Amino acid sequence: MENIRVRTMADYLANGEKPEILFWVGCAGSFDDRAKKITKAIVKILNKVEMSFAVLGTEESCTGDPAKRAGHEFLFQMQAMNNITVLNGYEVQKIVTGCPHCFNTLKNEYPALGGNYEVIHHTQLIDELIKTGRLKVEGGSFKGKKITFHDPCYLGRANNEYEAPREVIAKLDAELVEMKRSKANGFCCGAGGAQMFKEAEPGDREVNIDRSEEALELNPNIIAAGCPFCNTMMTDGVKHFNKEGEVKVLDVAELIAQAADL
Repeated sequence: MENIRVRTMADYLANGEKPEILFWVGCAGSFDDRAKKITKAIVKILNKVEMSFAVLGTEESCTGDPAKRAGHEFLFQMQAMNNITVLNGYEVQKIVTGCPHCFNTLKNEYPALGGNYEVIHHTQLIDELIKTGRLKVEGGSFKGKKITFHDPCYLGRANNEYEAPREVIAKLDAELVEMKRSKANGFCCGAGGAQMFKEAEPGDREVNIDRSEEALELNPNIIAAGCPFCNTMMTDGVKHFNKEGEVKVLDVAELIAQAADL
């Protein structure tokens, strides 16, 4: 994160301060080289609007989502309880995530274990920043471009959030086109349910190839995503069809960061 200001919760505590929000980076956003670019885009936006935020740094661990989806409830609860102990120790109240899987788990599954927080997805935060005038965005290089948005399962169908990412994209003065399966009828990228971490099951075709084909049928300039796993799967799908030179797969945060020249 060279030349980018990022403070930890421990740093805030040591100075007797409390940040406005905790940025939960997530495993992909911390360790995957492609997803790190999304993390940087989110941080640039937070710095641009001068929002006081912090990360847990080395104190952040996996939310336990992959373990739970794979059926290992005991491992999930161990992960969750460790994280809740850290979060409650810092008296965290509001969390923004770069990943819908983290968003869903922190928001809907941690309360039963004693972790009660206001949790928002980064596209919801960006939408709010634009609507309140804290962030000014113009189309820039995206003006007039054709963009289709792939709904992440854990943002859309699991949490009924379809409009925030689309409203953000609309600020780019781009042409937003919808795939035949979108919003409540959206189709998984193929990474959910811990599928990202295991070999494919027997079948005729990979899920992400089907989904990428649907997106490419629209001849978009950009496939927008709001999830690091979706980003990986859609990127692999675009490469499968040898379209990586024509179609970019970008997170909504990257679109806004580029449009705002951050």
